[in-house]
Amino acid sequence: MTLHTGRHFLQIPGPTNVPDRILRAIDRPTIDHRGPEFQELGASVLAGIRRIFQTESPVIIYPASGTGAWEAALVNCLSSGDRVLMAETGHFASLWHKMAQRLGLKVEFIPGDWRRGVDPAAVAERLAKDKAHTIKAVCCVHNETSTGVTSRIAEVRKAMDAERHPALLMVDTISSLGSIEYRHDAWGVDVTVGGSQKGLMLPPGLSFNAISKKALAAAEKGGMARSFWDWSDMLGPNEKGFFPYTPATNLLYGLQEAIAMLEEEGLENVFARHARHGEATRQAVQSWGLEVLCQDEREYSDALTAVVLPDGHDADAFRAAVLEAFDMSLGSGLGKLQGRVFRIGHLGSFNDLMLMGTLAGVEMGLSLAGVPHQRGGAQRAMDYLASTSGNSAAEPKLRVKA
Repeated sequence: MTLHTGRHFLQIPGPTNVPDRILRAIDRPTIDHRGPEFQELGASVLAGIRRIFQTESPVIIYPASGTGAWEAALVNCLSSGDRVLMAETGHFASLWHKMAQRLGLKVEFIPGDWRRGVDPAAVAERLAKDKAHTIKAVCCVHNETSTGVTSRIAEVRKAMDAERHPALLMVDTISSLGSIEYRHDAWGVDVTVGGSQKGLMLPPGLSFNAISKKALAAAEKGGMARSFWDWSDMLGPNEKGFFPYTPATNLLYGLQEAIAMLEEEGLENVFARHARHGEATRQAVQSWGLEVLCQDEREYSDALTAVVLPDGHDADAFRAAVLEAFDMSLGSGLGKLQGRVFRIGHLGSFNDLMLMGTLAGVEMGLSLAGVPHQRGGAQRAMDYLASTSGNSAAEPKLRVKA
């Protein structure tokens, strides 16, 4: 291996770079999770995370990965044998589908090509046929981390409402929370699943369920057998700033700092920053003569960009060359995209110079790996960033994935 100096470039779409402020917050002595100091911390993060989800409803925090929050959403609201509608938008939508099947749910999976988001019209068409309302939930991935495609969740909600269908709307926002515009309440979402290791800029280890009154009512009436994931066990202690079992205390210190950082910048500014970096990245890819995997401009992700390599060129070999030469990690293609695409993460604690270093590394790597391309993508991105820096009129309009 080549000896590298300087900091490693972690440009996968999560876990993301953890800023020093959060590392310092986590690096504190462990405290009594039953004492008054922790109670203050617990109350602070439970209130703050609701502001990040843009909800007045409770948000439950689990010491778990996003996979745990997926399961919590399903087992609290649904019973074995219930019918669920999901959409095949990528690798993570497929994994959530597999989990639902293992839990005994009957899943209808709207097929997709992994290049587009959830089709609101297809959801409406299926719900219109469900006259008996046997479908109990519609589950969507907001930002599909494997593809760089962002679904229009508000349009899905409107499609459900137009059919007057009572199904719950459950949404995975693991790679969009704190990166891309997301409104739990305004978009009528019943359960939102989140994770700590992407837009929230934390290490892995925390996950979230934001829950509507409708979802809470469903959980009180039924659901599957559960213990660790039970919302009711969490909500009582949470009202006083505590948890029913040992929480991830030091990660909660980090979460408190992450919320402060996002609110100091302002959520709208956070979203605009991500939109600007996403646009710069796509301009670089287009200038290289390569293809962005996402095929609908309305669904471009501002958190990451998946890039398709030409036939005959292995994306994993390209990534390995970049890692060896420049000490930069790029995201791999997952599932049926393995070897076909690489993913550039541009989310979390990220700025113009970090993006330019990333794009320069990609462009040098394309030459090193012998991938056919046109030079100048990094320059085009730099020109775009220079033309929009500090000029709100020139910055891209915030594309709400409505």
